[in-house]
Amino acid sequence: MISRDFHGALGTDALQLRPRFDFWLILATALLIVIGMLALYSVGQPGGDFGLFRKQALLFLIGLGPFFAFLFVDPSFWRRVSSWLYLINLAFLGLVLVKGVNINGAKRWIEIGSFQFQPSEIAKLLLILTLSAFYANRLGEIKRFSTFLLSLLHIAPPLLLILREPHLGASMVILVAWAGISICAGVPWRMLFGLLIATAALFVVAYQSGLLRPYQLDRIGAMFKTDERGSDYQQTMAAVAFGVGGFGGTGYLKGEQKIQVPEHHNDFIFTVVGEEGGLVGCTLVLVAFAFFFYRAWLVLYHAEDSFGRMVAAGILSILAFHTVLNLGMNIALTPVVGLWLPFLSYGGTALWLCLACVGLLLNLNRREQKLRF
Repeated sequence: MISRDFHGALGTDALQLRPRFDFWLILATALLIVIGMLALYSVGQPGGDFGLFRKQALLFLIGLGPFFAFLFVDPSFWRRVSSWLYLINLAFLGLVLVKGVNINGAKRWIEIGSFQFQPSEIAKLLLILTLSAFYANRLGEIKRFSTFLLSLLHIAPPLLLILREPHLGASMVILVAWAGISICAGVPWRMLFGLLIATAALFVVAYQSGLLRPYQLDRIGAMFKTDERGSDYQQTMAAVAFGVGGFGGTGYLKGEQKIQVPEHHNDFIFTVVGEEGGLVGCTLVLVAFAFFFYRAWLVLYHAEDSFGRMVAAGILSILAFHTVLNLGMNIALTPVVGLWLPFLSYGGTALWLCLACVGLLLNLNRREQKLRF
């Protein structure tokens, strides 16, 4: 069975496909990656330590592997092997709890030589593929309550394993992916709203009963109080960096406040842009993201295959959620939940996930009708 699946991975019509890719989606992706690399290079100043920049460049080259894999393999292949993908997903998430590296009280990484691999990031894409296949195989049963419950049971095991690490941010992304795909699949709104109310109630209970960890409570509380030496220190320093940047920024490689912001290479990479590029630089990044999501939405809108349409919805959901939450963290509109900024933040697994998503979007695009600008 597996050999037949791999034999048909490229699809019978693969050679007949025109090499037509969405140039604008590629351009938006390239622009965001370049901005991210420039920001990471700037992080090495002052002092001339460009280790993060060099390592990210290497990670990008490695990431071309998953990019081209998802670019050329027929998307229907992932649907056929969705059961195996689901088991692989659970295996990796289980392995990190057993063999993972404990950093700051959380087991989220598996060490491979000098690199660290984060299974919860790959789990996002694997869940998109398996959940989309789940719905695509039940198109005539989407509005049934039993299908709704089964979809929740589908995401429950990976969600619980991620919460066990713990990784609240990644757990939220899994729920957002489920919501985006469920809406695209046609799940009745009354069921979605019912679950939303139930989730909000559970969160309130968890908040009041102490089920949330102390650092999570501190980050939520930091939104409503000011304590420059406490839990909102990151966001306070980020605000200073944006203030120093002003309208036009301090100039590339001339920022000094950036080194005072914790995780300025990862969760708070946007502060580097804000200080050295000012409002102008931040606007450029926002425009690039907006255009990227517009092109991703076009792939979703024009998709004629139900599976491809739901996959595009899932990708759009998780990357947009990451972007909105990360930018909200940087300007103190949302709690600090450890979500990276797509294409800009340092991190190999996150970058590989983004490149794989772009490759899959481009693949879906060239198999459907020609996109309109």
